[in-house]
Amino acid sequence: MKRLLLALPLLAALSACEQLGIDDPAKLAAAKEAEGKAIGSACRHAMRAIEDCYTLNPKALKAAVYAGWLEMDAYMRDNKLEGIVPVVPRPGAVKAKADEDEATAKPAEKPAEKAPEKAADKAKSH
Repeated sequence: MKRLLLALPLLAALSACEQLGIDDPAKLAAAKEAEGKAIGSACRHAMRAIEDCYTLNPKALKAAVYAGWLEMDAYMRDNKLEGIVPVVPRPGAVKAKADEDEATAKPAEKPAEKAPEKAADKAKSH
């Protein structure tokens, strides 16, 4: 009986680990799963490809992101909803835009060639 009385406070203390700042692994896993689904849903609503979503959120669980993306896709199709245009450009789009701008930009003027000066110098030296 004494052992039982000693064990009860110990069990009570262990059940209150959250109050001590110790996180419950099951709750952390559930939170990461929910966050991944939310990210996937937001990516689908923003008309992003799943690969872009993975690139933009490297720390998110890929399975959860994919599940959220699929759920939002089905919801949008069922309710005939259109996505919104994302504000943040797609990965690689910034680089492609910069390359395009560089290619279409007016080439810088080249400095005048110094060949005529060299020819004049040679004529004076002879």
